[in-house]
Amino acid sequence: MRPRRRSPLQRRYRLNWPKAYRAFERLMDDKQDTAQVFTIIRALAGRSVARGYNRLLETPDGGRMAYERMELADLLMDLPGLSRLADGSVGAAYGQFVATERLSPQELIRKSRRGFDSRRNDIPHPHAWFGRRVRDTHDIWHVLTGYGRDPLGEACLAAFSYAQTGGLGWALIAVGSAFKAAWRPEPVRKAILEGYVRGRNAAWLLGEDYVRLLGEPLVAARTRLRLAKPPRIYESIPPADRVGHTRPRGSLFGKPNHDEPARGQHNGSELARLAPAEALGAASTPPGA
Repeated sequence: MRPRRRSPLQRRYRLNWPKAYRAFERLMDDKQDTAQVFTIIRALAGRSVARGYNRLLETPDGGRMAYERMELADLLMDLPGLSRLADGSVGAAYGQFVATERLSPQELIRKSRRGFDSRRNDIPHPHAWFGRRVRDTHDIWHVLTGYGRDPLGEACLAAFSYAQTGGLGWALIAVGSAFKAAWRPEPVRKAILEGYVRGRNAAWLLGEDYVRLLGEPLVAARTRLRLAKPPRIYESIPPADRVGHTRPRGSLFGKPNHDEPARGQHNGSELARLAPAEALGAASTPPGA
C-alpha cells in the first residue's frame, strides 16, 4: 500500500530548529533584516496555527469569523475607513501608531513573503488564513499592550505573543533576546518575562472581532482584555536603554527609521484628520444586528 503524501501544510508542522537559529543569528547581526522574524516563526510554528484555529472555532464569534475569512490586512489598509473612527478608539490609536512609525501592512506582507513560496501562505486554507491573522495583528498588539517598536519593546511583545499563540518562534526571539541582554545592567530580562506574564493573564486576542475592536475606546478595550495595567518594568527603563538591549554588535529589531517612509507606505495624512464618528460606519455592524 502506497503511503499517503503529506500536504504542504502538514509538512509545515515539523519544527526546524537549525533554520530558526540561523535566522535568529542573522537577525542579531543585521538589525534591519526583520524578514528573519517570519523565517523563525514559520520554522517553529509546529501545530500552533492549527490549535489556534480550532480554539477560534470555540469562541462565540469564531465560527462566523472563520466562515467569513476576512483578511485583516485589507481592513488595516483602509485608511479612509480608519480616519472616520472616533478619537481615543483602538483604530485611531493604531492609525496614529503606523503614521508615527512609518509602517504599512503592505510592507509587513512583503517582508513575510521574502524567501518563501507565497503560494503556501496565500492558499485558501483555514490554517493559512489564521496564520495571516496572526501576522496582521502584530502592530495592533503594540497599541493594545503599550510596547514600542524599540528592540526591547519587540522582545517583550514576542514574549507576550508566545503566551498568546504558543508559537515557539516567539519564544526563541524572547528567550534569545533575554540571554543576549545578560550583560545589561537594566532589568531587561524581567521586562521580557513581564511580557510573557501579561500575555498569560490577558484575554485571548486572536479570538477578537477586530472590526468591532477597532471602533472600541482604547481604554475600555484594554480594561476588557485585561491589559489595563501598563508594562511597569518596560516603562521603567529609559528609552535610550531600550534601543541597545542586546549585545553590542546587533539588536533584535532595528530602531525605526523616521527619515524616509517604507516602500508602498501611506503618508498618514488621512489619519491626521481623525474625527469623532461612528466606528467604521455600517462596516462595524455585526451580521444580523
